[in-house]
Amino acid sequence: MSDEAVKAKTGKTWKEWFAILDKAGAHKLTHGEIVKFLNSKHAVGPWWQQMVTVTYEQARGLRAKHQKPDGFEISISRTIKAATPKVYKSVANEKTRLTWLPEDGLTVRKTTPNKSIRFNAADGKAGFEVSFLSKDDDKSQVVVTCRKLPNASAAAKTKTYWGKALDRLRASFEK
Repeated sequence: MSDEAVKAKTGKTWKEWFAILDKAGAHKLTHGEIVKFLNSKHAVGPWWQQMVTVTYEQARGLRAKHQKPDGFEISISRTIKAATPKVYKSVANEKTRLTWLPEDGLTVRKTTPNKSIRFNAADGKAGFEVSFLSKDDDKSQVVVTCRKLPNASAAAKTKTYWGKALDRLRASFEK
């Protein structure tokens, strides 16, 4: 996010925020403690408290890209020229899903028709969520989110894997 954008919303640039946090000893604080400091000492809303904290942590080497408190998280999306119910069905239906996602043993944990599907992987450890958003009558956005990945390398590999899978899904509608 640009300095202009953060200054327009918070009144300070990244350099100014980093100086404030460095002076407060934020490099020795937990994520929650930094957020609490921003909440009590600076008039920024909850979303900006998180944004400033995460950006500071990443800039100071306290947090890697995609890192969350319980592991790494990635999201990847594609826009597909098809109505959301059709795209949803291509993910929800196992036979159709196997044509673009050759991964046996997935179990559905929870579904909200035409909105989201949560899966557990065959290994019982990994899981992911697929979300659907209608862009118009014949265009949909599909977002895959994977959480609790063990490290940055796994996050990068998972992001590549799902990028290719969503490309295959999109191609299945372009035939």
